[in-house]
Amino acid sequence: MIHMVKLCVGISSFEELESYRNERAHWWGADYGEDVHVHRTRMMPKRAAEMEGIASIYWVIAGSIVCRQPILRLAPYTDAEGKDYCDIIMSPELVRTIPYPKRPFQGWRYLEPKDAPPDIAANDAENSVEIAAELARLGLL
Repeated sequence: MIHMVKLCVGISSFEELESYRNERAHWWGADYGEDVHVHRTRMMPKRAAEMEGIASIYWVIAGSIVCRQPILRLAPYTDAEGKDYCDIIMSPELVRTIPYPKRPFQGWRYLEPKDAPPDIAANDAENSVEIAAELARLGLL
């Protein structure tokens, strides 16, 4: 298994991402007729078989990985001009993680499971996020 990490461009917080998640599929014109979220990216991962149904996309917001979304499957897409893309079809569920600092990069990157930040329990999310963000800022996490 291998995860994916991607910058969440134009989004400044987990709450903002949460508010947009129901609109994202419509931005790409991608409607798979089910309750999923879609993000379109230029390249199909070569390790797609290691992701579909078992991995997550970890979102980097404001310089830190702050949440993940389970990847259900990856689908090829070709636009009207003949350009190939990859639709990352994800569960609508956003899972908060302990914030881990991540420098900017282009596109997406693979993320080994051993390097993925742990989830934060839903009932501890508010306090844990603040504490973990402060520890990460201090370089202790």
